[in-house]
Amino acid sequence: MSQTCSKPAYLRLGVNIDHVATIRNARGGLHPDPVHAAQLAVEAGADGITAHLREDRRHISDDDIAKLKAELTRPLNLEMAATEEMLGIALKHRPHACCLVPERRQELTTEGGLDVVAGHNLLTDYIAPIREAGIRVSLFIDPEPSQIEASAAVGADVVELHTGRYCEAAIHDERETVDVELRRLAEAATLSAAAGLEVHAGHGLTFDTVGPVAAMPEIVELNIGHFLIGEAIFGGLHSSVRRMRALMDTARAEISGSVSA
Repeated sequence: MSQTCSKPAYLRLGVNIDHVATIRNARGGLHPDPVHAAQLAVEAGADGITAHLREDRRHISDDDIAKLKAELTRPLNLEMAATEEMLGIALKHRPHACCLVPERRQELTTEGGLDVVAGHNLLTDYIAPIREAGIRVSLFIDPEPSQIEASAAVGADVVELHTGRYCEAAIHDERETVDVELRRLAEAATLSAAAGLEVHAGHGLTFDTVGPVAAMPEIVELNIGHFLIGEAIFGGLHSSVRRMRALMDTARAEISGSVSA
């Protein structure tokens, strides 16, 4: 007998190409080209491309964003801090989406979610003109009810749930913490969807950790970068993206089967 539950949505893969630019910038010059990497990722099954234009321009550059917007055949997700400079850049290039993230100069990578509760008024001022320009707004947040509620209140279209704590616990084989963090993510995904927010997730996901997150039916997009670029060194970017795409599809097919059983 079929259940009345609807089939889980297709799970999109967004590939972050920041660290192709990191390698390029280590020596200067033009190689490797992040735009070429983005095109290869799309050929391999990526549904979109993410690029983080940081204040210090440590990897992606302004020229990269202009070229990505001009040449990509898939949506561009511009990660950015909530600053006047980045707002101007977003309104100039008009990517498909802007994901607002916390940013500190001394960090190696984004270390946690945006504090939407504390930044309510400031974020509202940035979100309004972005949405008025027809750009979707995503907020990168920790999987906490207060942050989800605040994200809906400030007018976000999307939340991207920070999966870093789960992935870090998995690396160190901390099983109890893994279970706790997966429950937090699942509960946050359900709460976010109930609040009318589209649910994405990302940060630190690997071939070994993507399955349980991909199996959360409310999540419709995963954004993965550093790991895929690292794997590309050994087997090529096309291979790493295709394998991640296959693992995501397998996890989503399994929950689709359980719904229709």
